[in-house]
Formats: sequence, structure tokens, C-alpha cells
Amino acid sequence: MATFLYRLGRTAFARRRLIALFWVVALALAGVSAATVSSQPSDDISIPGTEAQEAFDLLQERFPGTGADGATARVVFRAPEGEQITDPAHQATIEEVVGELGASSDDVAAVAEPFESGAVSQDESTAYAQVSYLVSGTEIAEEDRDALLDAAQTGRDAGLTVEIGGDALFQVPHTGIAEVIGIGVAALVLVVTLGSLVAAGLPLITALIGVGIAVSAITALSGTLDLDSTTPILAMMLGLAVGIDYALFIVSRYRAEVAEGHRPEEAVGRATGTAGSAVVFAGLTVIIALAGLAVVDIPILTKMGLAAAAAVAIAVLIGVTLIPAVIGFAGHRVLPRASRRATVEGESPTEGGRPNMGTRWARMVIRRPVAVLLAGVVGLGVVAIPATDLELGLPDDGSQSTSTTQRKAYDLLAESFGPGFNGPLLLTVDTSGSADPQAAADTVTETVAGMDNVVAATPATFNAEGDTAMITAIPLSEPSSPETEDLVDAIRDAAGSLEAETGATVLVTGQTAMAIDVSQRLGDALAPYLAVVVSLAFILLTLVFRSLLVPLKAALGFLLSVFAALGAVVAVFQWGWLSGLFGVDTTGPVMSLMPIFLIGVVFGLAMDYEVFLVTRMREAHVHGEEPDQAIVTGFRHGARVVTAAAVIMISVFAGFVGSDDAMIKMVGFGLAAAVLFDAFVVRMTIVPAVLSLMGRSAWWLPRSLDRVLPRVDVEGERLARTPPASAEAGNSAS
Repeated sequence: MATFLYRLGRTAFARRRLIALFWVVALALAGVSAATVSSQPSDDISIPGTEAQEAFDLLQERFPGTGADGATARVVFRAPEGEQITDPAHQATIEEVVGELGASSDDVAAVAEPFESGAVSQDESTAYAQVSYLVSGTEIAEEDRDALLDAAQTGRDAGLTVEIGGDALFQVPHTGIAEVIGIGVAALVLVVTLGSLVAAGLPLITALIGVGIAVSAITALSGTLDLDSTTPILAMMLGLAVGIDYALFIVSRYRAEVAEGHRPEEAVGRATGTAGSAVVFAGLTVIIALAGLAVVDIPILTKMGLAAAAAVAIAVLIGVTLIPAVIGFAGHRVLPRASRRATVEGESPTEGGRPNMGTRWARMVIRRPVAVLLAGVVGLGVVAIPATDLELGLPDDGSQSTSTTQRKAYDLLAESFGPGFNGPLLLTVDTSGSADPQAAADTVTETVAGMDNVVAATPATFNAEGDTAMITAIPLSEPSSPETEDLVDAIRDAAGSLEAETGATVLVTGQTAMAIDVSQRLGDALAPYLAVVVSLAFILLTLVFRSLLVPLKAALGFLLSVFAALGAVVAVFQWGWLSGLFGVDTTGPVMSLMPIFLIGVVFGLAMDYEVFLVTRMREAHVHGEEPDQAIVTGFRHGARVVTAAAVIMISVFAGFVGSDDAMIKMVGFGLAAAVLFDAFVVRMTIVPAVLSLMGRSAWWLPRSLDRVLPRVDVEGERLARTPPASAEAGNSAS
């Protein structure tokens, strides 16, 4: 691999205009496609093989044309303090608003008038109108949303409190100033680390080109592939972070090769062959982990993983092609001022005699390995404790910011109709095998209404053929509570006896049941997926480091990072610790998709730092250095760059904590915490302590295994045997 990438780097350097043109054209084509293709993201979550999905599919089949999968809006009306919503003046206002709602769009399937449908609270202070659409929330035209808001304003102008809930007001998440600040911090770190504005600009420019291509392509394909609205932002988050980091590693290695006396073209080739090999390997681990999310068999998660994997793949390709080309354009301006002066004067830039921070840190850890190891493990263990209380769920209007109309509508309904009103359960009753469909449906309604934690169950509504009925059950508890989950289980447990008694099949669906099934599926998949990822890490690192104990240590360190990050997420987003600091308005269950997505991403990032830091140590040890000295050498060469890379990733991820979207905010926080723990506690602290304690045995590999395993030349050992370019004839800097 190193030899191939060495040649690729030299070719890209020599043909830099062609390489640069290729990527600019790719960016332009992707941008034009995103701007011209009319494509809307999907807000559907399908979970094949679950009861909620089976019931939902049956409803779509048996109730065609009713917009079963369409968006809904609940327009909630509350009378002024001391008045009743049933007053004639208020009723007239509501009827006027309902009329506006019905005429607001051709996509409106129906509007349920509150006084006819009985949607009035017991104290007569509140009522609501249900608006059903023929299209999903992402497909509603902007003018139709404006018409919905205008109708609500009519009620407000008449003195009523009017708020709107439901997914009809769905807005595609967008990036904001916080993300720009994150990129600004990354730029500052690059300038400080590399000591050159040109060198600092290269990783930023190339990363933005890669992200531009990836996000534009994902946006253009959103409608065709039914991609979720958060998918492009997650791809942007990962693409930016790894794109900057991968470029930083290659640029830093190029500067080191120049410092050793190699001419630019040779230095580029060697940097691409060594650091580029590590980039390819690290990128592949991220891609494999993200693509592996497909095993969970939840389409939205699979598509998120594949889209993010594509963004990472583009970052890797840009790293080994565009970076060498851009270095060719920049020339010696990539080097710090002192190095440029030494190069112009024909000298070889050298480091000063004073040990750098990485060297001093490594020596400190080696002097007290046991104390450092215990401090790191115990510290992360304490942070991980909240993860034992992890609860999973899906977002609803109750997780929105308290300033939004959706959250206000949610709270009004909960106050006036009860907490469970925001999470109704939809029962699908297939009576095709029943002798008396109506009697069967009535029996189901009566049984469910008599269950604990059920406020009411509506009479059955049959389809035109009379072979399927819908029944709505209102729980007493709020949608995300364990009590509601127990109720869903109780109804499903009773379905068997009901079928034996009536001949009707009873299935439970609706947003609440769907959220429960998604959380259950992901919760069940969490441990197997984690086991697969850890096993994969062990195998890959065994190939790279030709060792058994180093991969074992790396895998255990990865587990520490993951559980500590999950603990931090639970503490902030579920328990509410420091929630105000991070802009978390509402605490509750952790997003179902978040933990397993976090595991996939953190796995790849952890392997990044492991490879970039430990390969230098192994290289030094292979060349004869004692184990402790090899650790110091690895830190002397790699600590500064790994530290900068980690700070950049943390800055980029933390920038997304300012997002309005709860999923994006949580993922950004979780990834920033995971990088903080993994880079600075695990890789920079625990790893050197463990390696020091293991000594030479850290690099032990049974001879029988050594003969069987293929050799992966990530360190570029073959290149190390090649004489410097300065000693070669005819080697031009171009």
C-alpha cells in the first residue's frame, strides 16, 4: 500500500493542474445537481419486521386515499383566563379558523371541527382542530405552511391562545453561526500548529471541497433515496472533521520529510506513502463501521451510515490526491518561515534541542505508569456511570424548544387533556377472519378501554370493505414513559386471546408504538454491534501492529471512550446536568439512533489516533529502540499533530451543539465528548502507560500467527530503505 500511495502522491504532485481541475469540476457538478434537482428529504422511519410497521403498512393498504402516511397538524385553541372556549364568540372564531384551514391547500385531506368531533377539554378551556394532509411533512409546500400559520393568527387576533403541533410544520435542520465558530477554531488551531497561513489553509480548503461534494450529492439524491433531513448535516459533520484531520496528517508528514532533506516531489511521495497509508487505513475503519450499521436493518440508519461513509471516502480520496497536488502549487510556503529560509539557503531544517511538549508528557507518564493508568481508567469509569441509566426514545413535539409553537401546543394538550393525549396508540383490527366484524371490534375496544393506564378508547372506524377497523387508545401516561411502554406490551399480550375469542387480529401502531419498537430494535442491536466493532478493531490492529496485546489494549480503550461519552450524553440530555450550558431545553430519553451511530463513528476516530500515534512507536521499536524510548519517540513525532487533530475534531463537533435539531445537537455533543475522552485520556495517557508497563511483550506475536497474517506496510518500511531525494540524480522539485 505504501509503495502504491508513494507513486500516487508523486503523480498528483507532477500533474497537479489536472488533479485540481478534476476535483473542482466534481464540486461544480455536485453543486449544480443539488441546486437544480427538486428533491425533498424524507421524514419517514420504517422498521421492517416490527408490529408497528406491519400495522402501518396494513392501514395504508386497507384505507387508501386517506393520507394514512400524511402529515398532521393539531391547532390548539385556549380561551382567555376565566372564559370558556364554548362561548359563542369563541366558537365563531374557531369555525372561521377551521374554514381557513380547509381552504388553505389542495393537499389538505380533512379538518376535524372540534365541537363536532368532541375535541374539547372537560373544563371547556381548550379545544383543538385536527388537520390531515395527503402528503408528508417534508412535502408540504412553504406557502401551505404559511397558510396554516396565517389561520392560527386569525384566532390570536380574536383574543385566543392558538398554537400548532404535529409534523406539518416540519423544517429541514440547518447549520448556523455555531458551526462557523467551530470551523474558525479549527483554523486557529491549524495556524498555531503548522506556523504557516498557507499550510493551515490547505486542510480547510480541501476539507470544504470534499464536504461540498458529499453534501451536494446527498442533497440531490435525498428524494430519490428517501434520505432523512439530518443525513446531510451528519455527513457534513464527519466530512469536515476527518477531512481536516487527514489533510493535517499528510501536510505534517510532508514537512517532516522536507526537514530530513528530501526534495518536494520526493517528500510528497513519502508523506503520501506513510501518513497517506495511515489515512487510508483509518478511513477504511470509519467506512466499515458506518456501513456496518446496515446490520441493524433500520433503513434510515443504514442510509445515514452509508451517506456518512461516502463523505469519509471522499475525504480519504482528496487526502491522497488533492493534498499532494495543492502542496505542489504552494511549494515552500507550506513550511514555517524558519524552515523556508533554511531550505532556500540549502540547509536541512532541524528541530531545536529542547524537548517538545509531547516528549515531556511521555516521559512523565512513563515515570508513573500505574498512577496515570488508574487515574485515567477510574476517571472515565466515573463519567460512564450515567450510561447505566440509558433510556432510548424518538423525538416528538415534547422534545422541541419551549419557545416553539409545537412545544407550546404539546404542553397545552397535556395540561387540558392529560399527558397521554400527545401519544395516542392506534390499534389496527383486521376482522377479515371474523364472523361478526362489528362485534369483534367492539370487544377489542371494550377490552382495551378496561386496561390500566387507558383514559379512553374510541369506537372503531371501518374501511369501505368493512374488513379492517381503526381504534384509538389514549394512555394516561406521557408518550416516552415506561408506563406507556408497558401498556403497549399489555395490549400486544392480550392480542392472542382476543384473536382466539373474536377471530380478529389486533396490531398496535402510531408514533408512540413506532418509537417503542425502534428503541427496542436498536437496544437489542447495541451489544451485538459493539461486539462486532470491537472484534473488527482487534483484527485490523493486529494486522497493522503485528501484536496481540496492543490491539487488545486499543479495543478496551475504545470501550472506555464509548461508555464515557454515553455517560456524558445521559447526564446532560437525560438527567439535565449542565443542560442550560448546552442549550438543552427539555430532558428525556436519548435519541434511539444516537448510541449505535456514536459507536460506529467513535470506533473509526479512535482507530485514527491509535494508528497515527502508535505506528511511530512501533517504527522506532522495530529500528532498535527500547520500549520506553520508542514511546517517547512516538510522542515526539506524533503528539503535536494528534493533539491538533483532536482539538479540531472537538471544535467541529461542538459547533453542531448549537443546532436547533435535537438529534444533531445530541450527536455533536456525544462525538465531541468521545473525541475528548479518546484522544486525550485513552490514546495520550492510558496507552503510553499500558505500553510502558508491558515493555517488550507489548509487541509480541506468536510465530505461527506472524507467518499467516498478511503484512500491511502502514509505516512505509519499504520507503524508509529508499535513499533521500537529495542523493538521487535527476529528481526535480517541479
